[in-house]
Amino acid sequence: MPPAISALLEAERPTLSFEFFPPKTVEGQSALWRTVRELEGLAPDFVSVTYGAGGSTRDRTLDVVERLRSDTSLRPVMHLTCVGTTSDELGRIARHLLDRGITDVLALRGDPPGDPGADWTPTPDGLRYAEDLVRLLTDLGPFDVGVAAFPEGHPEAPNRGVDRQRLADKCASGARYAITQFFFDVEQYVCLVDDLRAIGCATPVVPGLLPVTNPAQTRRFAAKVGATFPAELDAAFREVEHDPAAVHELGVRCAVDLALQLIACGAPGLHLYTLNRAAATREVCAELHRAGVWRAPHTVTL
Repeated sequence: MPPAISALLEAERPTLSFEFFPPKTVEGQSALWRTVRELEGLAPDFVSVTYGAGGSTRDRTLDVVERLRSDTSLRPVMHLTCVGTTSDELGRIARHLLDRGITDVLALRGDPPGDPGADWTPTPDGLRYAEDLVRLLTDLGPFDVGVAAFPEGHPEAPNRGVDRQRLADKCASGARYAITQFFFDVEQYVCLVDDLRAIGCATPVVPGLLPVTNPAQTRRFAAKVGATFPAELDAAFREVEHDPAAVHELGVRCAVDLALQLIACGAPGLHLYTLNRAAATREVCAELHRAGVWRAPHTVTL
């Protein structure tokens, strides 16, 4: 049996992981599996599969996870949320996962169905917080549970102190590691980790990186999740936005620069948001290989 993800994050070698999302269309499915095949040879330590807004893709998420397990060499982590599901239903889902040998789960509260910006209201007879879902999973079986972290604080948190304490509470409830929302300033990650350590939480925190290949899309994503797209970076992309190749090159270079800073600061790994596309992820990995912070399998040509 391979080591738990939480154990890998305690090792000296930084981990490498990718995120995919379950597509809604036949064309999207084809694109996803092309990307999976292109990235599989990089031998990431794990890949995560998201759960759609409002819990809208649960079945598709499970389908992707099961196919990754059966048809590829990749190790999938399934996202699971509290949205639209009672506690009893979540228990049945957890037991279903255990029956299929799926023990890697990222436990999330999730966004309100319909309008992610709406006030959060728990499902009747459901769970209120990700902390509750972490506890449910760890009580039911040998899940290696991860949770989300927000370098700039969760948009709904009244301040960063409260946000940090909520993350520490999730870890105290049984979460073994955290993966962050994307961000663009290394100091935000350093501050998050320092804050956690100051309140006694030693859980590994994996930074999430989004290589910018579509600046307009990135601005929308950042606004939606309360992340800052720094003015200097935004200006740099606006200068080349008319040239897709130049945007791509700048996006890869910025992601590599941030990744190298994060590793130098002691990050236990790197989690790349692929948006179900392979090119930027492969190029970032190639640069990290050249820099000596990640070793590509000898069978891979980068």
